[in-house]
Amino acid sequence: MADHPLPDAGVAHRWLQSMLLIRRFEQRASELYAAGRIAGFLHLATGEEAAIVGSVGALRDGDYLLSTYRAQAHALARGTAPGAVMAELMGRVDGLSRGRGGALHMADPAVRFMGGYGIVGGHLPIAAGIAMAADHRGLDDVVLCHFGDGAVNQGTFGETLNLAALWRLPMVLLATNNRAGSGAADPESTATDLLERARGFGAAGLRCDGMDVIDTYNVVAEALRVARRERRPVIVEALVQRARGHSAADPEDAPGDEEQRALRRGDPIATFAARLIAERVMTEEDRGAFIAAAVAAVDGAVAFAEASPEPDPATLYDHVLVP
Repeated sequence: MADHPLPDAGVAHRWLQSMLLIRRFEQRASELYAAGRIAGFLHLATGEEAAIVGSVGALRDGDYLLSTYRAQAHALARGTAPGAVMAELMGRVDGLSRGRGGALHMADPAVRFMGGYGIVGGHLPIAAGIAMAADHRGLDDVVLCHFGDGAVNQGTFGETLNLAALWRLPMVLLATNNRAGSGAADPESTATDLLERARGFGAAGLRCDGMDVIDTYNVVAEALRVARRERRPVIVEALVQRARGHSAADPEDAPGDEEQRALRRGDPIATFAARLIAERVMTEEDRGAFIAAAVAAVDGAVAFAEASPEPDPATLYDHVLVP
């Protein structure tokens, strides 16, 4: 991280505050899930905060964002109100999808967060469609689509990348690669390097340290510049070390002692905060205040969600195409 100069203090503080908010939000969500107050599925992004905040920080207001089923973190990074995100996780009517989508299917078009998706790789063609729409309308908007390394062997990855390169669509596909998929390490499931595969389809390929918010920002900002100006897709591989299991329901979800030590060594939040303090961009008192603000924001989000009613069963067929 020391190789990259720090952004100005205001930006650095916002990035740290966003990462702290995501971390605290997911800690509370995990507790609520264990207590049965969040049902269905919950996938946490603990350890991936730098890749999410750094990449989202490179977007313009008019750009579009799509995520995987760890959508709560992306929504928060894009600026969605924590209460609306928590209400969606808890299945309440004031949630982003009126309590009908949960973690896997929440969206906030007001900030151009076009949703999380539960099907591995299923959102890649949707991202291409949004990029195509922007291109046909003559807009300068770019699509940033996050996906996990487990999606690169889905047919949708190759099909989307081929059409995006052929039609010169302005999109950045960011792979958060923890080299594990949901149960098989890369060497057991993937025969070729991700960036080599991208170049084979005619797309540019870049790699960043997904544990470093500054490196992620710089690389994604360059990818967005290329996609915007040259009208072509770019693949970014963000190397990350997620600290939780694939799902909150996984038996290995709670890190053991060795995993806890690894997280402390590689925790992107602790590393970034330590540098800000060392370079006098932030004080210990500032960090304490930021943590307290994150705790208060999440407490407020939980209170907001708990005060929101559950959907009326009579509305079961509302908001569907064919009742």
